[in-house]
Amino acid sequence: MRLDLKVGFTCNNLCTFCVQGDKRERITPRALEEMVDILRESRARTSEVVFTGGEPTVHKDLLRAVAAAKALGYRVIQLQTNGRRLCHEPYLEAAVRAGVNQISPSLHGSTPEIHDAVTRAPGAWQQTKRGIEASRRHGLQVITNSVVTRQNLHDLPALARLLVSLDVQQIQFAFVHPEGTALREFEHVVPRFTEARPLLHEALDVVRAAGITAFAEAVPYCFMRGHELQVVERVIPDTRVVDKPITIADYTAYRLDEGKAKGPACARCSFDAVCEGPWREYPDGYGWDEFEPRADDPRVALGLDR
Repeated sequence: MRLDLKVGFTCNNLCTFCVQGDKRERITPRALEEMVDILRESRARTSEVVFTGGEPTVHKDLLRAVAAAKALGYRVIQLQTNGRRLCHEPYLEAAVRAGVNQISPSLHGSTPEIHDAVTRAPGAWQQTKRGIEASRRHGLQVITNSVVTRQNLHDLPALARLLVSLDVQQIQFAFVHPEGTALREFEHVVPRFTEARPLLHEALDVVRAAGITAFAEAVPYCFMRGHELQVVERVIPDTRVVDKPITIADYTAYRLDEGKAKGPACARCSFDAVCEGPWREYPDGYGWDEFEPRADDPRVALGLDR
């Protein structure tokens, strides 16, 4: 079980796809004492914690919470971040001293023009790229996450090549979750799976050819033919998400029971038992016409027949 601790929703980006929507205006950041209590209470169940938000690095007490996690014996301490503040060496060095040993930064374009348009933060691309480079120089494991949107869809192969050149250890492309700001700007932000498929596959092939682990998130198996082993839901660890104001005790159960949906074709698909389906807001906007049931054996595609 992994702990996903949301420290607050303040952020120095204003992403078009932000699932948190207006939480930055409505919900105050957690106090240090509350974060330490959560870390202490969760330690018996896990030795892995992800600090996230919002943007965790803008929280004034983040590094004190990280130090508390280290003192409590957490083995993996990850920052899920836009990576901008990591370009400042003194801050990055302080984060490493406090106990951070894994970074999950988000780069959404191969150029400043694309990334900065998606994040609506001029200068963000340069800072995030430098943050990734600095993290690698400090020997940190870097696991990138890039959200697939209509704005950056054409750029995915080039983005993959850039991320490979930055020597990261794992690259993930997450299909946008149409919630929060992304739901409000649905037609502008959310591409169709049929549009995304060839470009996403090309990007995954770029990463795979470089010998780097690559995944796609929230993309059903009917759009992942030939890339079934890169469906990340296969390997997402059991996770407890301490959100605010709610806590999701089992993130896998949440995805299956509430977050995602199945359509008319799914019951006829040979992958139905292993596929989670799309985020439920996607068919609310685009319907189910794109989804074609598969008839091939999932055990073969997933290498389980050996």
